[in-house]
Amino acid sequence: MPVQFTAADVHAIAALAQLELAPDEVEMFAKQLGEFLGYAAEVQACETAGVAPTAHVVSDANTDRADEPIPSLERRDAIANAPDPAVDAGLFRVPRVIE
Repeated sequence: MPVQFTAADVHAIAALAQLELAPDEVEMFAKQLGEFLGYAAEVQACETAGVAPTAHVVSDANTDRADEPIPSLERRDAIANAPDPAVDAGLFRVPRVIE
């Protein structure tokens, strides 16, 4: 059963987060917060007796591949499909972003 949030509850939480909400957002967030806390209650109700605590979810084993150098593309091949390559300079020409 989801927890019920009132508009006053949502306004109080929004004030703590320094958010201004539109009236339709207040109603939407009241519903979403209630559903979220309802789901959290379901998770808390799960039986975890006998389950060893986990310090972290990442294993200690190194799963990265070895860093082995391999030949890369030739510069001309790398820029061959660029829309406006500067082939002689070996660069990609792009539109100016900052004026």
